[in-house]
Amino acid sequence: MKPLDSIKIQPVESHSKKLVNLLVERGCLDDDGQQLVARLQRQSRNRSIDTLLMDAGIDEVSVQQAIADISNLFFSTISMENLVPELLERLGLGWCKEHTVLPICIEGNTYIASTSVDELFLTNDVRLEIGQKVGQMLATKSEIICIIEQLEKDIYNEQAAPVDQQDDLYSDAIEETNGVIDLEEAASDEESSPVVRLVGEMITRAVREDASDVHFESSDDVSRIRFRIDGVLHELMQAPKKLHGPVVSRIKILANLDIAERRLPQDGRIRATVLGRPIDLRVSTVPTPKGEKVVMRLLDDRNIRIGLDELGFRSEALESWKHEISSPHGIILVTGPTGCGKTTTLYSSLQQMDRKRLNISTVEDPVEYELSGITQIQVHDKIDMTFSRALRALLRQDPDVVLLGEIRDMETASVAIQAAMTGHLVLSTLHTNDAPSSLTRLINIGIEPFLVASAVNGVLAQRLARRVCSKCVTMRAPTKKESKLIAGYECELVPHAVGCSACRGSGYSGRLGVYELLIMDDELRDAIASNPTITSFRNLAMKRGMKNLRHDGFAKVVDGLTTFDEILRLTA
Repeated sequence: MKPLDSIKIQPVESHSKKLVNLLVERGCLDDDGQQLVARLQRQSRNRSIDTLLMDAGIDEVSVQQAIADISNLFFSTISMENLVPELLERLGLGWCKEHTVLPICIEGNTYIASTSVDELFLTNDVRLEIGQKVGQMLATKSEIICIIEQLEKDIYNEQAAPVDQQDDLYSDAIEETNGVIDLEEAASDEESSPVVRLVGEMITRAVREDASDVHFESSDDVSRIRFRIDGVLHELMQAPKKLHGPVVSRIKILANLDIAERRLPQDGRIRATVLGRPIDLRVSTVPTPKGEKVVMRLLDDRNIRIGLDELGFRSEALESWKHEISSPHGIILVTGPTGCGKTTTLYSSLQQMDRKRLNISTVEDPVEYELSGITQIQVHDKIDMTFSRALRALLRQDPDVVLLGEIRDMETASVAIQAAMTGHLVLSTLHTNDAPSSLTRLINIGIEPFLVASAVNGVLAQRLARRVCSKCVTMRAPTKKESKLIAGYECELVPHAVGCSACRGSGYSGRLGVYELLIMDDELRDAIASNPTITSFRNLAMKRGMKNLRHDGFAKVVDGLTTFDEILRLTA
């Protein structure tokens, strides 16, 4: 092991050219990869070269090994067995987590394993603090974070029992969370504490009201409980202010979160039985000055049993969509904002396929619903199980159809394009406002226009519009402005939302899809290959027969399903 004083290290950034050349020599980076790295450097000047190389598809081990060789440092993979417990205890797990370092012993030598050569001063500090000779080594960030998370989990499991018993108000909330919890029974049990009953009643009522999300937030004098119903938040319950902390702790316990941590956001999951059916709740907590806010998303597997015919497609668009999802290869995209029903559309499309004869796989973050006859993989960024890595693995599993939860970056998009062009059907989502924007979005994140043109078969943009309540809806004559909007339709009367007790005075009950379907043809492919502006491409798509979101929405107004106000609210 070399003395620290003999090691001269410069920041990795100053070695970027040397690092790239070394990876080329080792066969880790080809000409296309070099061009990609150069383009990423121009687009992301503030990001380090090692991060850009990993974005370009080079595995973390190869990058860190090359950095270590250039910097004259030792590199090795590490595990829990390499930890030095005595030194870890003296340094403190919090300090190691803050600096992403760990004390490691390999072949009798003690090192401070870090992810960057810039952490040399930390090694000197450790040597002065403990009076012991230690060296510096490089390790992968994913391995260091994984070990730290395991250590934190072990500490939590040791301390969880005494912490939970400190407050009698919610001590009876502690229960086995590996199985399914009957929250309705807990809400009705008179022997349960007020906190247990309140949480059970809150979730039970949310399920009964068909809410998609529950917001539990603290105000000055009470805790507000709001439900998102048909896309709109309604305040339907309140709780005494003094119960806010215990209720948050009860929810954290059910979601297997750290009840002692109130300064950082946390995410968890609750599996429960409510009103006789299984419900998944995705729990998110964030700290606020008035107390932690909790949001729970309710996932009911009844939503994925909806057939394509029930989603709100008009007949022509439905036939076109069914034709696209029966294609043997290519990319089909579903786009729209969060909560617009993209996952439901994709899952309903998978249910339409022959799952006995096709090998269908999904990569999701997280896996929202469990589907029989389908392989489902969940990504985990902290251990480097990314969308692109999972998709590469799936392509070696002889798939016919792959559902990719989201195309987030160039690496994922590149692998998806490669899969589509090698005989696989890829379904995925993007976050764009309309269908034509999805194609220019792929080009903007670095995919060559000719690859986008040849790989993408179609794009479906969608929104969820509220249906008028069937119990209180009235019909009226359209105004002059509205008549112009539906020119070409034979329509004398349009729906008007009134409001009654059945729809909580909103005038709406339930939702239906509003769609914009872009099917690629030869002329559109030629246009994309020339990298057009979004405006010119959208105009061309309209000329080629694409019906935009507003056009489809007005057609549903004419059909008596929703109102002008709702479509104008949703579309631009």
